[in-house]
Amino acid sequence: MPGAGKTTVGRALARRLGREFLDTDHEIESRSGVKVAVIFEIEGEPGFRRREVEALDRMTMQENVVLATGGGAILDPQNREHLQRRGFVIYLHVPPRELWRRTRRDRSRPLLQGDDPQARLEELYRVRDPLYRETADLIIESGRQSASALLGDLLPRLEKSCGLSA
Repeated sequence: MPGAGKTTVGRALARRLGREFLDTDHEIESRSGVKVAVIFEIEGEPGFRRREVEALDRMTMQENVVLATGGGAILDPQNREHLQRRGFVIYLHVPPRELWRRTRRDRSRPLLQGDDPQARLEELYRVRDPLYRETADLIIESGRQSASALLGDLLPRLEKSCGLSA
């Protein structure tokens, strides 16, 4: 979900594991030369999602990386299949109220622009949460703790689940 901490926690996890960190949104921006918000403005969400499927397919073929996906990547069945088949998926679960607290002043998130961004965030959560849970190998409950505290919870569970160690 937007504001869950995918990039922050992903970067920290990659550092601890000595792996490269990749982010699908950053890859899409790098290849297109424009920000995600501009892609949404010009091509709409369907255009962005097409780019996202291509980027995720390419990026999930790489080994020994930590990959942060955009929150909506989970909507595409092909993306879910690639994530499940090619990697170990961690869902950073954050309750909608906390997501709203984290994102309410952020104007860079195209899906949260509009008349009632809080209601939009709650709707995104309602649709996406079951898909995240279905796809995840590991669910980490998050709230107001720091990224380092979250990482402290994540690392032992990751080691137990798939044998990775920092």
